[in-house]
Amino acid sequence: MDQIEVIVVDQSGKTAGVVERIRRMVHDGTLREGDPLPSTRALAAELGVARGTVVAAYDQLDGEGWIRTRHGAVARVVASAGVGGVGGRGGAVVGDLLLATDPRARAAASAAASAAAAAARTIDCRPGVPAVTAIAQRDWRAAWRAAADAPLRNAVADPLGTVELRAQVVAQLGLSRGFAPSVDRVLLTAGTSEALSLVAEALRVHLGRAPVFAVEDPGYRTGQRAVLSAGGTVVGIPLDDDGMDLDALTAAPPVDVVLVTPTHQYPLGSVMPVARRQRLLAWAAATGTLVVEDDYDSEFRHRGSPVPALAALDAEGVVLHVGGFSKTLDPRLRCSYVVLPAAAGGPVEAGSGSVSASVVGVGVTDAVLAARRARGAVVAEPVQVALAHLLRTGALRRHLGRVRRDYTHRRARIAARLNGVAGLEARALTGGLHAVVVWSGPATGQEVAARMAGAGVLVATLEEYGIAPGSTPAGIVLGYGAVTVPELDRALDALIASVERTDTVA
Repeated sequence: MDQIEVIVVDQSGKTAGVVERIRRMVHDGTLREGDPLPSTRALAAELGVARGTVVAAYDQLDGEGWIRTRHGAVARVVASAGVGGVGGRGGAVVGDLLLATDPRARAAASAAASAAAAAARTIDCRPGVPAVTAIAQRDWRAAWRAAADAPLRNAVADPLGTVELRAQVVAQLGLSRGFAPSVDRVLLTAGTSEALSLVAEALRVHLGRAPVFAVEDPGYRTGQRAVLSAGGTVVGIPLDDDGMDLDALTAAPPVDVVLVTPTHQYPLGSVMPVARRQRLLAWAAATGTLVVEDDYDSEFRHRGSPVPALAALDAEGVVLHVGGFSKTLDPRLRCSYVVLPAAAGGPVEAGSGSVSASVVGVGVTDAVLAARRARGAVVAEPVQVALAHLLRTGALRRHLGRVRRDYTHRRARIAARLNGVAGLEARALTGGLHAVVVWSGPATGQEVAARMAGAGVLVATLEEYGIAPGSTPAGIVLGYGAVTVPELDRALDALIASVERTDTVA
């Protein structure tokens, strides 16, 4: 009982004591991936502390990625010694946690398992993947049961999507993004890239030529490629600390569309201030330019107040809003949505220099609807039914509340780990699921990423998001949505070592 006594006598931090003890037992191999933990009531009784103390400890460990708790289910370890778990084991783990018997046998087994697992495990910190497995299994299964129970029908799917899911999207936007469009303005797409491809194709037909998109540089390269594949052209616009540089935009050759990520610029993470948003909307209305808002991860704001959508400020009908479920649930669902502009834009100023004064308004709405119907339905109805169930029952809101806490823990871990490391700076941490890390030394992003891959950690380079040469500093983009805190620690260790080693070699 010596181990437990350490916790009991630490009256100033009982929760911290429980947390630290379980962390140590994971590190030393006493607990491994898949192992069950005692119930909060049983552990509290054994330790002589309030049950709330153990509940708080389990919540913290869950948020940090050490364990996974589920309502009505046994809490289990999800991170293993050396970060390389090899599955659960039999035996009385409650006894291990409370009594820690047979340490020599455990130490030998742990060393062997850790060595094998560490060699085999690769940590994927490339951006774009959320904590897919964090959703409550009960809610996930209920959603797919609802899809399976939906009546069969002899009909072709509506290309715009089911009315039920579109109505649930409207309700969610009203709660979280500050605007509630009519259902007939919402249509479904197979991800953000398909949404951008759809808009480009619609405008190409509507205008009778290749539409010109002004895009952020650096920015969302996959979306830019989707525009190009649909017959559009792209023009990179540089960024400053507040997002797209509007002076550079207005000085550039005329464009038909401006594609922006105003709530959390991808990948640099800036938030476009309200004054700049209003200026962008006024310029778009005056020049007849469509603004496409990619609202890709707005649900995750780690610092400051939530930022309303750009579409919530749009009084002129110039914003086409794109959102989806890739960051909130699972990118493999391939389901996003487009909210068409609210109304026709006002008269275009004479001499505005826009490529086409008819881009905004009814013309673009009709063109996008026609393109959607021409392509047909792209999101399977069972997927739509399941998503509508998650929204209608509040399961998605509960899931978002849970993972926000998890992501905030990981974001804080990155900030704390890199704070004070000479030459390194972490950016883009106000929201979202990724961090940008830059450094002052001569190492390129490709060199650091290659060294990290050699250490078993995969990241993206910041340079690959740029259009114009030199538009980005040397850096990496590190996704933390789908990793545990121990995995994140290993990734950060690899990052620091890779930058230092590259600088030394140089």
